[in-house]
Amino acid sequence: MWTTEEDTVRIRGMKAYPLKFKPIYKQRIWGGQRLQEVFGKDIPAGEKIGESWEIADLPEDLSARRMADKSVIANGELAGQTIGSAIEKYPKEIMGDKDFSGPFPLLIKFLDAEDILSVQVHPDAQTCRRLGKGEPKTECWYIVSATDRAVIYKGLKKGVTKEKFAEAIKKGNAAEMLVKVTVKEGECHFLPAGTAHSIGAGLLIAEIQTPSDTTYRVFDWNRVDASGKTRKLHIEEALESIHFGQRGDELMVTRFGRLADCENFKVDKGYQGKGSEVLIRSGVMKVLIIVSGLGTIPGAEGELVEFKAGDTILIPAAYEGTMRFEEATEYLTVTT
Repeated sequence: MWTTEEDTVRIRGMKAYPLKFKPIYKQRIWGGQRLQEVFGKDIPAGEKIGESWEIADLPEDLSARRMADKSVIANGELAGQTIGSAIEKYPKEIMGDKDFSGPFPLLIKFLDAEDILSVQVHPDAQTCRRLGKGEPKTECWYIVSATDRAVIYKGLKKGVTKEKFAEAIKKGNAAEMLVKVTVKEGECHFLPAGTAHSIGAGLLIAEIQTPSDTTYRVFDWNRVDASGKTRKLHIEEALESIHFGQRGDELMVTRFGRLADCENFKVDKGYQGKGSEVLIRSGVMKVLIIVSGLGTIPGAEGELVEFKAGDTILIPAAYEGTMRFEEATEYLTVTT
């Protein structure tokens, strides 16, 4: 069979371009409709949508009866393929590493907390090995918008031990053991694995985290779902996962520049005025989270890939092009 020069290029590698994805919407007892109201996302009307998974590459979890959550590419020649299958075909072009075997190392979400979330914790790698289950999860929260009195709970108060926390769980006042923090738009809160936490009502958050959905709840505010049932708690696992020597008032809060820097990811905050341009250089895979504004990035064939507030875009390592801003834009750049 004869091949053309263009066919040969396709066989050797993809023409790198900015990748957009179909969001995966998650109903949550604490969710609302602000993802549509603020970002114009096409979420189901009248449903409590708490999470929009923007980029996900999680495996099927039979123990949790959860199907695989894998983002599907929405634009260009790779449209219709999952992020995992695209990386498998083009690991060097997308990730910058010809030997990269996946899964994609980030889970990117938007959260709409119309109501308060449960008091919970995510385990670290050592705890997962000790328990023989779960995946470690470190995360950071960027506050997109917040009501005047919105709060989060993060980390333990001084002097809270495992025994004191276990007793508080029995009494139904576990949240009182956590540091309560009033938050404002534009802040970034870093939460390493092992941090007991909760998100209060009235918050819209961009969440950057390691690719895990392992969550251990210890208190859910005594609420029930539409069928009158309470959600499952995971008290034993949570008590094994919490870092009791870590105080909440010692956890980092940032507003400008490098927002988060850990072994799993780095997050940088950018702002560009209307009419400005930024050169995106090749060499490193990047994820752009558009917080506000709009603009364009050139595609593989010279077409323009549009972006607006609420979009999340994966920039392959092999891509280079000029990002143009049609309105003043705030955005986060995530690298690994």
